[in-house]
Amino acid sequence: MLELFHKGGIFMYPLLVAFIGGVAVILERLWTLSRASVNTRRLFGRLEEVLRSEGVEKALELCSKTRGPVAATLHAGLLRVEQGMEYVEKAIESAGSVEMAFLEKGLVWLATVVNIAPMLGFLGTVSGMIKAFESIARAGDVEPSLVAAGISEALITTATGLSIAIPVQAFHNYFVSKIDKIVIDMEESSSALLDVLYELGYGRGGKRVAAS
Repeated sequence: MLELFHKGGIFMYPLLVAFIGGVAVILERLWTLSRASVNTRRLFGRLEEVLRSEGVEKALELCSKTRGPVAATLHAGLLRVEQGMEYVEKAIESAGSVEMAFLEKGLVWLATVVNIAPMLGFLGTVSGMIKAFESIARAGDVEPSLVAAGISEALITTATGLSIAIPVQAFHNYFVSKIDKIVIDMEESSSALLDVLYELGYGRGGKRVAAS
């Protein structure tokens, strides 16, 4: 590997930086998104049960003890129940935006690696071919040994750039799909929470009105 790295020329160094950065972001996102994923159906079922039987305070405790963006969004909405349903909806929207930004953190760097790595590889290809043709020009004749080093550099950098970009793109797509699922869970749970609060009779100022 070290021999191939040195044969690849100077463009192997920025490719190495791109590879290390991509791996670091991938590992961080794997850890973060694995902790962000919860059984949303079970969480909301328990939350609804607590809301109906024990009230908002106990529901807040349940959300605070549960990790993940879904619980954090529901917690933000429940904190505003006393101010009215309009404030609950605004709190849910604000918390959802914050949580979504946190989930998408780092994806721009993965997209950058996907775009830059092949370009660096192709730039190394051009550099290697230039060296090969310079060798031919100096020798005045085409000898395989003269152009082998330049062509080798060209092929190594291209292969390296593509080898970095392809798996990083795969992980990027995986993270996007996982985030989309979490966002859908957040939206569905938030909507269901509002329905339950209205059903329980929380009116203006968060006061619960007994059903007639």
